[in-house]
Amino acid sequence: MSDIRTRIRPRFPRLGRAVRRTITGLLQVIGRLTSCHGPDSRYARERLKSLNQKLIGGETAWLLGITPGGHDTGAALVECSLAGGIKLHVNHEESRFLGLKHCAKFPRQAIAELGRDLAERGLEFSDIHATLLGWDYQRWAGVLTEPAVSEFPGSLQLLRAETSPVPFVPAVYQGVSTPYRLKRNFQLRGPAPVINLEHHDNHAYFSYAVSPFAASSDPVMILVVDGSGDVGAISWYLACDGCIERVQQNDSPFDSLGLLYGVLSSSQGGWPALSSEGRFMGASAWGNMDRLTNPFYSRLREILHFGPDGQVFLNRRLAGWHLRGCRRPYTPELSDILGPPIPPENMWNPDAILRVEDIEHAPITRERVDKAAAVQLVFEDGLFHIVSHFIRRTGSHKLVLSGGTALNCLANMRIVERFDADWFARYVPGEARHLHIWVPPAPNDEGVAAGAAIQFASLAGAPFGRPGTMLQHGFYCGRPPTRPEIETALQAADIGSVPLGDISNENDMFRIADLLAFLISRDGVIGLFQGAAETGPRALGHRSIVANPTNPATRTILNSLVKFRELIRPLAPMATLEAALEYFHLSPGASDDNYNAYNYM
Repeated sequence: MSDIRTRIRPRFPRLGRAVRRTITGLLQVIGRLTSCHGPDSRYARERLKSLNQKLIGGETAWLLGITPGGHDTGAALVECSLAGGIKLHVNHEESRFLGLKHCAKFPRQAIAELGRDLAERGLEFSDIHATLLGWDYQRWAGVLTEPAVSEFPGSLQLLRAETSPVPFVPAVYQGVSTPYRLKRNFQLRGPAPVINLEHHDNHAYFSYAVSPFAASSDPVMILVVDGSGDVGAISWYLACDGCIERVQQNDSPFDSLGLLYGVLSSSQGGWPALSSEGRFMGASAWGNMDRLTNPFYSRLREILHFGPDGQVFLNRRLAGWHLRGCRRPYTPELSDILGPPIPPENMWNPDAILRVEDIEHAPITRERVDKAAAVQLVFEDGLFHIVSHFIRRTGSHKLVLSGGTALNCLANMRIVERFDADWFARYVPGEARHLHIWVPPAPNDEGVAAGAAIQFASLAGAPFGRPGTMLQHGFYCGRPPTRPEIETALQAADIGSVPLGDISNENDMFRIADLLAFLISRDGVIGLFQGAAETGPRALGHRSIVANPTNPATRTILNSLVKFRELIRPLAPMATLEAALEYFHLSPGASDDNYNAYNYM
């Protein structure tokens, strides 16, 4: 019998909601005066109506999506028409220009590059029908202020910048000041009007639009789970025949599987949030993944409370980040389970970071990877609960996962394995089925700028098009570098080069491919840089490091000598579908179409 008490509601919810409404309303009033409009504003309705009229008249329209604040900022360009549907042309991530992962700066470089994209197409900024934002920054400010008073007075600490991995005040300011920044960028006479759109809606539209399920006549579930959106942290959508409807959404930034994983992976792994989650997932593979024997799982499981309708609630008697954020995230009870958290000032400290090199020799390391496994198991429990409810409610067997947590490929694999034909036969009577899953390469915030433009086009009546049409190009969204640009970059870095041929020539292409295959077979490491850049954090062959998969030492070679990162980090295999079928067990729910989930997870 557990001795851990449970509390899932804030102490002063009415006070919190009142503050949320006040802050949001105030920013909406200011927004009307500064050309930063809400999704339900008169300006947004006018732009949507006029776009619909353009489409009906057979015209083509261009939409700009921007994520100006938060993490993973960027800009995207979308074309739409009734005849051609919705087309994603570019999705520029600011981090690619500045070399800063999870960049939170205003995307000046991405927008400048987008200006060149417009010029190449014979367009000017005045040809953009509407500019859409990846967040509803006005609502986000209210959502993030609400918790600071709903647990008054202890939660007032949340107003301090150091309690959040992404300080929200600069993020909101960058969002609401976007009209004036665009004015400067494009030398306009006045501020460029923008429309805030809900963050989770943008996730959902992007991930569905680029999925093999787009425009499917079958009902398709879309699940968005991240750290937090501008309303809550978990949203359920149902799509059918190209129409997307939100069917459920929580309204708390702390009832969040993404935030739970981010806080625990950072405070136990020794890396800052946003840099910790993938590393901690890798560490879990070294730990005890058995729910019956993992020494930390059963007590840590009490940190979540499951509701009857698929809800996931944080146990506020066990967690502490709803009061003090990342600064002091643990209660004494949680410290009793996991030990004290690693403080923010010790992040990246070599003595604090979780390492697995001595896993066979250091009991303390084995204990830490068991904790990682326990966190992963609890996280998966939450996803299982949400997905199970969603399937039972809708009867659907197709699932699109989005939000930053969808990058947890281990959990994605477990979802496919759990909701198999036997599960459906037991709980969803009818036609024999199993779950089909889709996870795009950019389910995180790198996809929401494009998602905002795609959402607006869809709401105006532009079709998604035949399933898979956007998928064929949607992940290579950067501008290919020119030969002079490559030569200039090599000279600036003082790197020698030898021309090998022209891959647009078939003979040269096969000759170069043979050379690369020979080098890899001799344990050489190849940096592959070709064509347009991928969007999202997955390397999909255009910006990839390629090495010998048959050499057991390859992981150590790449992590220690090439990527200079922890040996704990996993590597993703690259194979043709034929080779994958020969060497791997592919679950049918993720490998039964031409664009299967294994291509991108």
